[in-house]
Amino acid sequence: MPSNSPTPAGGHRDAADTPHGPTGPSPRDPSAAPRAATAHPAGPVPHSAPTPERADPIDPKPSPALRDRAPAASPEPTPRGYRAVFAVREFRAVFAAHLLSLLGVVVSELALTVLVYDLTGSPLLSALTFALGCLPYLVGGTLFAGVADRYPARRVLVTCDLICAGCVAVMVLPGTPVGGLLALRCLVASVSPVFTGTRMAALTDILGEGDLYVLGRSLLRIVSQSALLIGFGVGGVLLAALSARGAITITVGTFLCSAALLRFGTRNRPARTGGDGGGALLKESLAGARIVLADRRIRALMLLFWVPALFVVAPEALAAPYADEIGLGPAALGLLMCAMPVGHIAAELYAGAVLAPRVRSRIVLPVAAAGLLPLLLYGLRPGMVLTVVALALAGAGAAYIIGLDQWFVDAVPEELRGRAMTLLTAGLMTVQGIGMALAGLAAEFLPVHQVVAGVGAVGTLCVLPLVLEVRRAAPAHRIRTEVRDGADRHMTSG
Repeated sequence: MPSNSPTPAGGHRDAADTPHGPTGPSPRDPSAAPRAATAHPAGPVPHSAPTPERADPIDPKPSPALRDRAPAASPEPTPRGYRAVFAVREFRAVFAAHLLSLLGVVVSELALTVLVYDLTGSPLLSALTFALGCLPYLVGGTLFAGVADRYPARRVLVTCDLICAGCVAVMVLPGTPVGGLLALRCLVASVSPVFTGTRMAALTDILGEGDLYVLGRSLLRIVSQSALLIGFGVGGVLLAALSARGAITITVGTFLCSAALLRFGTRNRPARTGGDGGGALLKESLAGARIVLADRRIRALMLLFWVPALFVVAPEALAAPYADEIGLGPAALGLLMCAMPVGHIAAELYAGAVLAPRVRSRIVLPVAAAGLLPLLLYGLRPGMVLTVVALALAGAGAAYIIGLDQWFVDAVPEELRGRAMTLLTAGLMTVQGIGMALAGLAAEFLPVHQVVAGVGAVGTLCVLPLVLEVRRAAPAHRIRTEVRDGADRHMTSG
């Protein structure tokens, strides 16, 4: 699923909102209690949002008066932070489905690469198998984005899983030619942005548009980063015990399990927009993309997701040649590959579990502006220790995304949410692929340490004007929102 450092492409990844209006219960869920909207420094306007369904309908922040009236034998405190997200039954199903399909995808990507190399003996075709996981994202995310809003989310998610399961089932047939394997790989990758964008939009129905949504997205990103650390290791073990086709077969089961979890673990909600006939789908998808990109605020926020991701992938793409340049062995290369995901996971867990929503909002722009600066350490051609530190710090810079998620969900009208998030996912995967390719091209002419240091400098120069644009694109009238935190009451200005 989309994340903000490179994730395995070709499956459902990781690195959108409602009309302006007073915060209150969603018309689709009359029983929902009103929630408070939290404004942020860049000034989004709060919107109506469905209150997330919880396993138990408990007010997460009871007023002091109600607490005073509570009997001595009071119930257990309502969970907060990430625990509160897991208290939502539907999110548990979405989380489990994401975990299963993502691990399966990582395993199948590794196994498919091995299978193509075994069949052809061509390093180019083997590498192309990975590249084909990124390239179709832009096509699928642009041409089929309308599906995310046009049809009920659960139906779209289950259908995408079933399509992927069918594609992988054909891959494992002994008679499938190499061209067929690559074509099926493209199809799975084209479906993935639609799945991811639909799921991101559906999370706002399940968790609401406030802090629970932000933490839910954070958890899915953490899973995506963890898959980089675990999935390839699991894939290596499976390939030692099974044939490449046998390892790929496992993915059929993970996609089917994901489909079952989403079908029976989530509610069937109506589509966000109506659509008559399939002929207008392409037009609707392209029109949605034009509307989203024409909005100055949404466009600036989307670029703030994309531009740092374009540059931050360079050190990972060049990890092997850099290890060779400074004389490190295979074990050290593994540490270099793990450093950035570990930094990302640690920073995101800290931001989600420790920082208050308005603090996460305040750090978005400064952290985004400084996030690529650790890569300048490569200019010193550092050894193993400093390189790991630089990569971990660059990974930690992704902590700005957790606050940016809230800004994005506050900026996009509800009827465009699925298309906007699908486009966001497609663009994120595409720019990461472009960033890897450009870094590799530059390393053909310059030493690797100079390329990575230059990426840090050029990337920072590109992000700084974008940060200023995000500030300028903030709504003209900032909304003050009261936020209760236990017995304390304070005001935050957007």
